Amino acid sequence: MKIRSPIVSVLGHVDHGKTTLLDYIRGSTVADREAGGITQHIGATEIPMDTIEDICGNFIAKLSIKDTIPGLFFIDTPGHAAFTSLRKRGGALADLAILIVDINDGFKPQTYEAINILKMYKTPFIVAANKVDRIYGWEVHEGESFTQSFPKQHQSVQDAVDMKIYELLGVLYEEGFQAERFDRVTDFASQIAIVPICAKSGQGVIELITMLLGLAQQYLTQQLEIHEDAPAKGTVLEVKEETGLGMTVDTIIYDGVLRSNDEIALMDSDNVVKTKIRSILRPLPLEEMRDSKKKFKKVDEVVAAAGIKIAAPNLDDIVSGSPLRVLSEEEDVEAELLKELEDMAVDVDDEGLLVKADTIGSLEAVVHLLKEIDIPVRSAEIGDVTKRDVINASIACEENEEYGVIIAFNVKVHPKAQEDLDNSNVKLFAGDVIYQITEDYEAWIKEKQEARKKQWLDAIIKPAKFMVLPKLIFRQSKPAICGIEVEAGTVKQGYPLMNKNGDYVGTIASMEDKGETLPEISRGQRVAMAINDAVAGKDFEEGDTLYIDIPEKHYKILEREFKDKLDEYEFNTLGEICDIKRKQEPEWGKFGLFE
Repeated sequence: MKIRSPIVSVLGHVDHGKTTLLDYIRGSTVADREAGGITQHIGATEIPMDTIEDICGNFIAKLSIKDTIPGLFFIDTPGHAAFTSLRKRGGALADLAILIVDINDGFKPQTYEAINILKMYKTPFIVAANKVDRIYGWEVHEGESFTQSFPKQHQSVQDAVDMKIYELLGVLYEEGFQAERFDRVTDFASQIAIVPICAKSGQGVIELITMLLGLAQQYLTQQLEIHEDAPAKGTVLEVKEETGLGMTVDTIIYDGVLRSNDEIALMDSDNVVKTKIRSILRPLPLEEMRDSKKKFKKVDEVVAAAGIKIAAPNLDDIVSGSPLRVLSEEEDVEAELLKELEDMAVDVDDEGLLVKADTIGSLEAVVHLLKEIDIPVRSAEIGDVTKRDVINASIACEENEEYGVIIAFNVKVHPKAQEDLDNSNVKLFAGDVIYQITEDYEAWIKEKQEARKKQWLDAIIKPAKFMVLPKLIFRQSKPAICGIEVEAGTVKQGYPLMNKNGDYVGTIASMEDKGETLPEISRGQRVAMAINDAVAGKDFEEGDTLYIDIPEKHYKILEREFKDKLDEYEFNTLGEICDIKRKQEPEWGKFGLFE
C-alpha cells in the first residue's frame, strides 16, 4: 500500500481569491492571465512536499509528515461547479476542501452554495479568511505566518480582525458548524478552523497548509491508501477538443496506475463507452492543467494522485463527472459502471420542475439543493435544454403553472428550443449559481401567488359601509338616488346592501361624482348613488348607515386568508356585519374571526 497526496478542492465566491491563493503556493501568475481575474476553467496542481517545506519551513517539522504524505493535490474550481463533478463512488472525490471567504465581504451566494455542497458530500474543510490586508491599518509582512504577523498589528487592527472572524463564526454556526480561529481550536474533529490569510502576500498561508496536512495525517491516512499496481480509477473533469490531439478528457486519477496502452471505460449520459488510450499527457511539475499550453509531457504511465489529459477515440459524448476505469480481466468494469450510473440516478417526484445540468455531480447538487427548500423535481438530466424539454415542461405547465419551469444550470439552450420557449408559457431559469437560480424561482413563485391572491381578493366582497347624507335624497325609487359618504372600506357597483338590522335594501346600480360615473369609491368619498330595488323612506332613511351584505362564504375566506389585508376600519366593519348577521342567524360565519 502507498499513501497518495490528499486531493484538496478550493471553493468560494467569485473574486474571493481562490486562484490567487494557489498562485502564491505555485509561485505562478495564473490569476493575472485569467480573463477578468476570474477562474475560467478547471485546474489541478500537484504541490510536492519539498515545495511545501520551502513555504512552511520549520512550521511543519513537528508534524512528522514527510514520510507519510507525499504532498498536496489542489483542484481550483470556478465557484463550486467543478466540485460537483469531482465525485467517485460513495461521495466527493476531494478529500479536503478550502472554503475561501473575503474576510471583509463575508458569505456570498456562491459561498453558501459551496458550504451546502460540502455538507452534502460530508467533506472536511478549512475556512481561509482572505484579504486580511484590506482591513484598515493592517501592515503587510510578506510571507510571514499569521502567528508572526498578527502580534505586530496595532490593537485596533487585531480587534477588527477578531470582530470579522466572530461574524464568520456566527454564519457558520447558523449553517450547523462549530468553528474557531485555528489557534483556538480545541478539537479538530468537531470544530472548523478559520485561518486568516492574505493570498497575495502569503501571510497565513503557512498555517493554512499546515492545517490541511494535519487534518490529512490525523483523519485521512486510511482513505489515502492506494493500490499503485492496480488498474487506475479516475474522474473526468472536462471534455474538450485540443488542436492536434482531437477530443480529450482532463482527468483526475485517484487510485492505481494508468498506462498508455490501457483500454478504458467511461460514461456518456446513458451508457458505458470503451476506448483505447492514444496518449497520456501530464503537466510539468507546478504547472496548472488549464494553463500549461505546450508544457505537457507525454508519459507512458501515471500513478495516483495525478491530473492528466487523455487523448483517445470516441470521447465526444463523454460527460463531465464520468468515472474512468481501466478494463481488466479480474473485474467486470462495465457492470460496475452501469451500477454506478444507476446509483447516480437522481430521485425525482411525480410532479415538479424539469432540471438540466452540465455534469452528473452538479445535477445531483442542484436537485439536492432544490429539495432542501421543498421544491419538487419531476425530471433531472444532463445536457443542454432541448425541444423535447420544452414540450415536457409545457405539459407540466398545463397541470400546474408553477411546475412549467426549466432550471438550467451551466448549460445552453438549443436554438430551436429557444424558439419554442419564446412561444410557450414555460419559464426558464438559467445560470451558473444555484442559489441565484433558486432565489429567482422562489421570487417568481411568490409574485405569482401574490397575483393570484390579489385576483381572488378582488373577486371577494369585502366589508364596507356608508352613510346616507341628510337632505340629499334625489329620487325615492326605481332606482332610489341619494347622496352618500363612505365610512369604511371600498364600495363597488353591483354590491348588495343591508341595513343595521340585516334586512336587504337593494344593490348598487351606479355612483356618480360631478358627472363622472365611478365603478368603485373608498372611505371619505362623497357621491350620488343609485340603488336598485330600494325605496327611500321605506328601506332606508336620511342619516342611516348601510352595510355591504357579505355572503357567508366570502366572510370565511376573508377571515381565513385575508384578514391581514384589511385596514382598521374594514376590520371593525367586518365585526359589525358579523354581529348584524348573527341577530338573524346565530350560527352565521361560526368558527370565524369574531368568536
